[in-house]
Amino acid sequence: MNHSHKPDDTERRKWQNPEAILAEIGLKAGSTFVDAGCGGGFFTLPAARIAGRDGRVWAFDTNAGIIQKLKHQAKSEGIDNLILATGKAEHTVVCRHCADIVFYGVVFHDFEKPSEVLANARLMLKPGGRLVNLDWKKELMRWGPSVEKKLSPGQASKIIESAGFKILRAADSGPYHYIIVAE
Repeated sequence: MNHSHKPDDTERRKWQNPEAILAEIGLKAGSTFVDAGCGGGFFTLPAARIAGRDGRVWAFDTNAGIIQKLKHQAKSEGIDNLILATGKAEHTVVCRHCADIVFYGVVFHDFEKPSEVLANARLMLKPGGRLVNLDWKKELMRWGPSVEKKLSPGQASKIIESAGFKILRAADSGPYHYIIVAE
């Protein structure tokens, strides 16, 4: 059971701008982007629009219903560079050495086996590709999971480093989140 209070996308956009975050992590036209645990597509659809005709976005989530909804939404917007799938990040490798960016948008704290998830990220990333983890700050707040469930930037960085990544930067991202970029 998930007791976390989730803001709706309109509310969320007030303090989290997906386009700005994606631009900041280096997503551009022609990029290949993997959105692991994409949920309702808060980052997926903007990423697909930015990657454009020459780019590609792979997105997956364990929730098949959400993936269906996203498929319809992409279709209605004429987005055709998006490949959607249902699956757990522990078991999903969408392609090998294809991704410029593997992105975890506020899901890392939910993974049962982060080391397996990160091993898969390594398989998907191109040489020089980047892993990006955007997650809740470990603080008491109106949104998100309980404080116990959240990982501090330090905890998350340690897990990412132990999977063989080098942290390039860790910083606050808006009032409730932090972002870690690694390669």
